[in-house]
Amino acid sequence: MTPDATTVAVDDIIRTVDLAKQYPGMDGRALDGLNLSVHRGEIFGLLGPNGAGKTTFAGVLTTRVVPTSGHAYVAGIDVAKHPALVKQISGIVSQQNTLDRQLTVWENLYFHGRLFGIAARESRRRADELLEQFTLTKWARQSVYALSGGMAQRLMVARAIFHNPAVLFLDEPTAGLDPQSRLALWDLLGQLNLAGQTVMLTTHYMEEADQLCDRVAIMDRGQVLALDTPENLKRLVGADTLVSIKVASGADRLAATLTEGLPEILTSRVTGGSLSIETRGADRLVPRIVALAESIDVDILDLAVAEPSLETVFINLTGKELRES
Repeated sequence: MTPDATTVAVDDIIRTVDLAKQYPGMDGRALDGLNLSVHRGEIFGLLGPNGAGKTTFAGVLTTRVVPTSGHAYVAGIDVAKHPALVKQISGIVSQQNTLDRQLTVWENLYFHGRLFGIAARESRRRADELLEQFTLTKWARQSVYALSGGMAQRLMVARAIFHNPAVLFLDEPTAGLDPQSRLALWDLLGQLNLAGQTVMLTTHYMEEADQLCDRVAIMDRGQVLALDTPENLKRLVGADTLVSIKVASGADRLAATLTEGLPEILTSRVTGGSLSIETRGADRLVPRIVALAESIDVDILDLAVAEPSLETVFINLTGKELRES
């Protein structure tokens, strides 16, 4: 039986069934049979390198991309059968600045409300309210050209939630922003979520997914490799300590020596003049590494110790770094 809206669980604001997308002339699929659900009221992240399929997946859910096969539902509505309805209940913030350059900051909000059928008085009230909430009142009558990158991004988020969407979609929301603007936007999204807004974001910033998301789907080559809370995903690694070592030469010799001399090591990986190791329960790890390196006359140029991250999970799943395409 073909799935329909009645099969979508009440608590699942987004659901996909065997969702696939094949672009003409493309080797492999941009989306390869995705089956996943986004719960109402959560911040859900799609994490992966460029080309993983994140933007295509978001494009299907926001009706900009037509799937090759499978089904996708937003708030129980089939996106392929009823795209206009899905647009009405979605808020979208894309990677590009899509503000109307011919309108003021306030007008960008007001006319968005009017386009969604909101009465003039309510649109005026809502525009004033959102500008205050997003600390943009000072620029209300200014051209959008007067806004910094961070302020423009906040205005796009304000516009996206103007009509109280069921889901707020954000595609790489902090790409190109300075660290201060990125943190400000994180705080803003957290506040919106606390107020009940469901958020789905795509990102290749592991820290962003870790800090913001209730659950994360790690994607690569159109498939979901793992899906869980950030904490549970990091537990998949099995290690509690990660060590990165740069040496002048002899990385392979050092890897072999450390593996033999430190039974706590779970995995080791050599890339050029760098060595990455994962350990569990190692005591006095750094001085023992230094002593072993000195015993074979290998000079350590740099040594860093960290906890497992979502990038560690990705490397373990794919054998490559998250920032690689």
